[in-house]
Amino acid sequence: MEQTTMQQTSPSVSLPVNLVADLQDALLMAMTDLQRLEGLLDHATSNLLERFGSANQALSHLSAERADELGPIRHNLHQAVTELQFHDMATQLIVHTGKVLQSCAWRLADQAMEPEDDELPLELDPMPERPSPVTQSEMDAGSIDLF
Repeated sequence: MEQTTMQQTSPSVSLPVNLVADLQDALLMAMTDLQRLEGLLDHATSNLLERFGSANQALSHLSAERADELGPIRHNLHQAVTELQFHDMATQLIVHTGKVLQSCAWRLADQAMEPEDDELPLELDPMPERPSPVTQSEMDAGSIDLF
């Protein structure tokens, strides 16, 4: 009896190259939008920190007679600065999502388009292993996790 060996292949779907190119363009545009969002968050956070610092400095010029009123105000400013950790978490999510989108876009190109004769194969970055770098879902007091 003759033994036949079956090769195991991964499933494949045939897509038109123009559809793959359009999808790749859409993924890269989404990545660009995420980078712009990261810049906007950086700018807003920088402005908030500057304003909190100015408010804290203005409070230091008030007389010592009003120290009992200044304590709660400073405490609220400190909590507001702590809540700016949202910026760090949002930035981590943006960077992670950008890496996923970029990896998908390059994999599409690698799988769908035949390389030219003189073209070197793409060196693809691995897809991020973790689904998300941030596990935080709320910003309540005491809910800040260090990661």
